[in-house]
Amino acid sequence: METETTEDTSTTGLDETGASAKEALKKDILENLIRHQAHGPKYATSGDWWRAICLAVRGRMMERASEVHTSHYNQNVRRVYYLSLEYLMGRLLENNLVNLGLLKDCQEAISELGQDFDVLLEEGPDLGLGNGGLGRLAACFMDSLATLDLPAVGYGINYEFGLFRQKFIHGQQAESPDEWRRFGNPWEICRPEYSVEVPLYGHVENQFDELGQGRPVWTGTRSILGVPWDIPIVGYGGSTVNYLRLWESTASRDFDLDIFNRGGYVDAVREKAESESISKVLYPNDSTEAGKELRLVQQYFFVTCSLQDIVKRHRRCNDTWDSFPEKAAIQLNDTHPAIAVAELMRILIDDELLPWDQAWEICGKTFAYTNHTLLPEALEKWSVPLFEKVLPRHLQIIFEINKRFLEDVVEAKWPGDHHKKAEMSLIEEGAPKQIRMAYLAVVGSHTTNGVAALHTELLKKDLFSNFYALFPERFQNKTNGITPRRWLKACNPELSGLIDESIGSDWPADLDRLRELEKFADDPAFQERFMTIKHHNKEKLAALIQERCGIEVEPSALFDVQIKRLHEYKRQHLNLLNILTQYRRLLQNPDLDVVPRVFVFGAKAAPGYELAKEIIHAINAVGEKINNDERIKGKLKVAFLPNYGVSSAEIIIPASDLSEQISTAGKEASGTGNMKLALNGSLTIGTLDGANVEIGEEVGDDNIFIFGLTVEEVESLWKSGYCSIDKYWEDTELRAVLDWLASDSFAPRGSFDRIRHSLLDGGDPYLVLADYRAYIETQEKVDEAYRDRARWARMAILNTARVGKFSSDRTIREYAEEIWKLPQVQV
Repeated sequence: METETTEDTSTTGLDETGASAKEALKKDILENLIRHQAHGPKYATSGDWWRAICLAVRGRMMERASEVHTSHYNQNVRRVYYLSLEYLMGRLLENNLVNLGLLKDCQEAISELGQDFDVLLEEGPDLGLGNGGLGRLAACFMDSLATLDLPAVGYGINYEFGLFRQKFIHGQQAESPDEWRRFGNPWEICRPEYSVEVPLYGHVENQFDELGQGRPVWTGTRSILGVPWDIPIVGYGGSTVNYLRLWESTASRDFDLDIFNRGGYVDAVREKAESESISKVLYPNDSTEAGKELRLVQQYFFVTCSLQDIVKRHRRCNDTWDSFPEKAAIQLNDTHPAIAVAELMRILIDDELLPWDQAWEICGKTFAYTNHTLLPEALEKWSVPLFEKVLPRHLQIIFEINKRFLEDVVEAKWPGDHHKKAEMSLIEEGAPKQIRMAYLAVVGSHTTNGVAALHTELLKKDLFSNFYALFPERFQNKTNGITPRRWLKACNPELSGLIDESIGSDWPADLDRLRELEKFADDPAFQERFMTIKHHNKEKLAALIQERCGIEVEPSALFDVQIKRLHEYKRQHLNLLNILTQYRRLLQNPDLDVVPRVFVFGAKAAPGYELAKEIIHAINAVGEKINNDERIKGKLKVAFLPNYGVSSAEIIIPASDLSEQISTAGKEASGTGNMKLALNGSLTIGTLDGANVEIGEEVGDDNIFIFGLTVEEVESLWKSGYCSIDKYWEDTELRAVLDWLASDSFAPRGSFDRIRHSLLDGGDPYLVLADYRAYIETQEKVDEAYRDRARWARMAILNTARVGKFSSDRTIREYAEEIWKLPQVQV
């Protein structure tokens, strides 16, 4: 599945008229200014120029997309359909130019038109379609699917507001709408002709035919409309363009004129407002019953829209349902789309009138499921009463799936074992009963995969141990990956240029070629150039920190970076305890010889996750104190960048010296930030968790800083009766910094009681105190290594050279060959 690539000039350098790519771009950009922005160059704003460039690039992508899709249609190809509630796409212009081989031409064209290309890039908003690693992984996968010339469609929701915009008020997170679509998005194309109707609520009746045969009918439903918007995704080299299809919810009837004329002005548009709320925001707060209901409706909405669209595609080229699994491979990205199993069954048995056994066989051959979490509380469950209210027919289908599974499959494996049936039931007993959506995904799929070697072993051993015993052949590992096009070539152009010069320019499509950099690891001249590039990137990040946080930092300091979703298991508060420890030591001895550090954070906390929000407040409060304390002579600085997203990551990651991957062993499924940072020459300090294990295997023990309890030691510690208060009393330095945090030194007393309670009275569920001392000691080893510039440079170069395994191209090849059975297609 290799594909030839181009450098940063178009494939031929000429368009079909014989004009150079640069001149053709200039012509199209100027025409777009007038035709679409109604401005000539003299009066055009930066936003006008940006949209004109985007439309010129999109036009080239659409021309290729038309050719590719005609070819796919004529060949009646097998296609993968990727269902994900998140796609963290970032900005698209630069990435699309890189993949089309037009970046240099466009930069020159814009310069000749009198504009600053870098300024125009900043005009584009990050697409507000995701939150964290799950969505970024999906975006990388879409890039790799197109790069490898694999027919694919990504399905998701076209959120109006995305997650939220984050700002800090007195150090505390405040959320506001992320209005990324407010002024339109030049990359998306509305396809109203492919709109689908979505039924909700209602009830189920038995209807009888003339022979007295009854069948359940879902009736009395409320309908909303799903309208698709397509975003073209071009692969590296430009040979394939796939689509990301995103659904927007609208009312099936926008306006009731009769009610309006009777004076019911609000009621006249109530249905419109309620319908449109479904695609308003990503992950509505589910701390209320209304929030839970909206989440369930949202998940079903995008699943049924997508499945109906897949069915329509199938019917255009195929006459029978038996061929459906041969033409459609549907991947469920985590448990959010798990309702797809019941929905496809409903379509097949209710709408298409297929017998149950045939429908179930089709489902089992069509779906595959990726699990992304080891946290039982993160595996979605829905109460039976809520399901009965929103999706009454699906509840019946799930009950029937469960009955047949327990009576026919589990009973055959474990005859008479009622305890085993209770453990494996799709329905969890209790008040109220709960539907285990992850179990539904496992039972309804031909393959379940984890996303790192350790994660997959823990799935088989713990989370899905019974299912692994029942279906061992269904479990696989597919270690996550990242696209090197965005996460090195585009975001770190200086380093990319050095690599091109050293080993050639085709590495973005074959990341294993970076191994050839190993021979330069001990070369003083190469080390100097590598570290000079790192310093330039740190200067850019320092400018961003000054702009966003008002904090002046020194680029020569060690940049210590933790950028990821805020959750207790990711242990940003362990990092905080280290900062407090270093600060306390400096106050005790201001002349202490330490490596100056800048601690950089980027993270959002879920609006209803109070402890996570308190950790953000604590980091900001401690940082405020440290940043303004002249006694420590600038040796420590703390910067928490607000509203962390892809665009800020593209500045932070190339500048990072140290990558904080410090989750509790056995809690992180994989992580992909660790891969991006290592690729850009940032050394990892981390536990043996998730993909850290495999990164360590690739880069070597001498080029990574590993600390803390292993998975086995974590299990043993809990079994032996871990008591965090013992750790508190045993370690005087730990006790001092915890007491210091709880005092009024950084904020009014009581501000951080949740953190203290979690770590002490709450039993320290993520073993922060258990790993504290090992973490502090390993940070001292980091200091020692950083003082030796040649040693650090060598380690950084070897990290970049040895992480080729973590290309998302490798991951997608494995999915295509081992799960989807997707043949390469001629395009």
